Amino acid sequence: MSAAATSPESVPSSGELPCTFDFAAYLKLSRDRVEIALDSSMGPERPESLRDAMRYSLLAGGKRLRPILCLAACELVGGSSELAMPTAVALEMIHTMSLIHDDLPAMDNDDLRRGRPTNHKVYGDAMAILAGDAMLSRAFEMVAVRSPNVPADRLLRVVGELALVSGAPGLVGGQVVDLESEGQAVDLETLEYIHLHKTAALLRACVVTGALIGGASDDQLQAMRTYANGIGLAFQIIDDILDVTASSEVLGKTAGKDLLADKTTYPKLLGLEASREKALQLVRESKAALEPWSNKAAPLLALADYVASRDC
Repeated sequence: MSAAATSPESVPSSGELPCTFDFAAYLKLSRDRVEIALDSSMGPERPESLRDAMRYSLLAGGKRLRPILCLAACELVGGSSELAMPTAVALEMIHTMSLIHDDLPAMDNDDLRRGRPTNHKVYGDAMAILAGDAMLSRAFEMVAVRSPNVPADRLLRVVGELALVSGAPGLVGGQVVDLESEGQAVDLETLEYIHLHKTAALLRACVVTGALIGGASDDQLQAMRTYANGIGLAFQIIDDILDVTASSEVLGKTAGKDLLADKTTYPKLLGLEASREKALQLVRESKAALEPWSNKAAPLLALADYVASRDC
């Protein structure tokens, strides 16, 4: 059975997750569905060298948090996750593109990603750039060409969200300010700008695009944006903490890179304990935005807790 034909079990919830919700099972099932869909999105094609470089990074594993958020948001507003799967794949492609490009010597110059050599270390700088570029265009193809049975007006809005998040108003803008801030004295406002654009913007797009495909109302979309902004910023704060406290083996990427690059982080500005508390507060605010859904929001509530409880 294809990934698109498999759907996660419908599980009830409440503001505080009930004992009947098996998040571990939900996460595994969702990840398995996403992995199958990612693999099927990159079939045999030429040039094979480009395809191999794209598959190397796209299929390297990871939490798959972004596509799972998209699927969960679609289901929460009454949509079918089957219809949202091409967009979920597109979001993971955009994320993967950003990782490939961020790891390049001209950017963060990293040698390790998801526990193995970065794309440019295996395929060279030029191929890594092209693989990232091709990944971005394939993301838009997934939405515009490979999303059957989704109303065209919804797909148009999804394309708009992806265009904004992948360009200057999102990932690119955040990366530029991040690069310009290395070695500089950065205040909390600038740091939040970087992370709201570089990290939270894509997480917000995951939730919003899933909700759009599911037919969300404007009020529902606003609640989704509030939820996603909070978990997006919390996600980055936890990342900053882990860069200080975790090993490269645990992270799957080089630990201590922020310190070596003289980057301003939340622990550097606020300290570890205050950073942890800020992340937890953001998650509490995110979950509060889902209160209108009451017993239906278990997956998104659990995903918010998952963001906050990573090994920090």
